[in-house]
Amino acid sequence: MEVILLEKVQNLGKLGDQVRVRAGYGRNYLIPRKKAVPASPGNVAKFEAQRAELENAQQQVFDLATARAAQLKDVEVTVGAKAGTEGKLYGSVGAGEICDALASKGLTVEKREVRLPTGPLRTLGRHTLDVHLHPDVEAQIVVVIEADDAPK
Repeated sequence: MEVILLEKVQNLGKLGDQVRVRAGYGRNYLIPRKKAVPASPGNVAKFEAQRAELENAQQQVFDLATARAAQLKDVEVTVGAKAGTEGKLYGSVGAGEICDALASKGLTVEKREVRLPTGPLRTLGRHTLDVHLHPDVEAQIVVVIEADDAPK
């Protein structure tokens, strides 16, 4: 299936690229999420007429992501969790807890933007994580996990 990309898609192409993808990926993911349109002659002509407008919108999204990355630069958040004596957590700290800790500092980050390459964090200490804001923009944050000493 041939599609025209309406925005940059990681590992696939950039705005305006005409790429061949599997039919299911195109029909079930790219087209419903408005990331691409089928590459018919009518859609190609319509895309070329809207190209400048789409590029301007993509530039605004990129600028917004860059501004958010600047806000997240050198951010360190602390998350409390119950832990054993060896420094292992009884549970884990996931993207949701990290987003809540960032929100308490006034920073807005969605769960899907926090990258946990090895899964949820399960040990005490400092962890450096990537926040994927845009296909071209990533920021690094430091998450410090401390033991909760609140007795029940």
